[in-house]
Amino acid sequence: MAEYINIRGQSIEVLASDPANPTIGQIWYNSTSNTLKGQGATTAGTWATGNNMNTARAYPMRAGTQTAALSSGGEEAPGTTGVTEEYDGTSWTNSNNLNTARQSGAGAGTQTAALDFGGGPGASTATEEYNGATWASSNPLNTGRDYIAGAGTQTAGLAFGGLIPPRTGATEEYDGTSWTSNPTGLNTVRALLGGCGTQTAALAFGGSIPPDTGATEEYNGSTWATSPGSLNTARANFGGDGSQTAAFAAGGQSSPTNAEVELYDGTSWTTNPNSLATARFGAGNSGTQAAGLVFGGYRPVPGYTGATEEFTGPGPVIVTITAS
Repeated sequence: MAEYINIRGQSIEVLASDPANPTIGQIWYNSTSNTLKGQGATTAGTWATGNNMNTARAYPMRAGTQTAALSSGGEEAPGTTGVTEEYDGTSWTNSNNLNTARQSGAGAGTQTAALDFGGGPGASTATEEYNGATWASSNPLNTGRDYIAGAGTQTAGLAFGGLIPPRTGATEEYDGTSWTSNPTGLNTVRALLGGCGTQTAALAFGGSIPPDTGATEEYNGSTWATSPGSLNTARANFGGDGSQTAAFAAGGQSSPTNAEVELYDGTSWTTNPNSLATARFGAGNSGTQAAGLVFGGYRPVPGYTGATEEFTGPGPVIVTITAS
């Protein structure tokens, strides 16, 4: 039988505790727990259920991370709301409302420095900044629109796509004070799309032309380039976030209402084996591919939801090695 020292050219380390930053393939013996361990890699992301939002709704704007998220506005029964809630990784707490109640706009930034823009009904141009407590109105978008996507930060935001009507590929950049239109818009004009990233490295994916599309585009701060990889399931009206090279898309309004999750690596999309527990469309989202958050949305039955789910993406994991 081959021995580890002959395969790897080294003996197994004996450690009192697991190493802080092990490399994939590293093996050690934990003398405290008397177990043989190794560093492996997960092949699929997993979902965990969090506490529901205080106000069940669809089409909220979003910002922040998995443990410090922000949700503002949205559609609830019987209409549009300006309700704002903060998530601390466990539960949602109400904050001050938007000045202009609306739904299906876009958000960017962090829980304490957020940007909220566009939305409807009525293809709004409204732009508001959040300081962690209250909203202040800022200069409006040049092109008002509903079902818009966004990316970036409060001082370097990006708005793209949406419905005026008609659908538009218009792209605008925000500098912390005002919006500037970019003459180069999306290659695939659409609304109800996903967006994430930064003002100089953004990602646009999915949406409705119509029909629904899986088209994916990358923005370099000047122009949009079509990615060779499209979503495996064309969809619109879904939750998705992350970066230009590591994004996620979850749920959507394909038929039937979708719970599927896909991950983007900068080139192509891969279907994640584990889907959302609550299939829905019009959900809010925040975070990264490694630590994402999906909240709210709409289900044909029974309707608006405040369901919150936390995503842990594929990554390194310590495993205990046992005899087979």
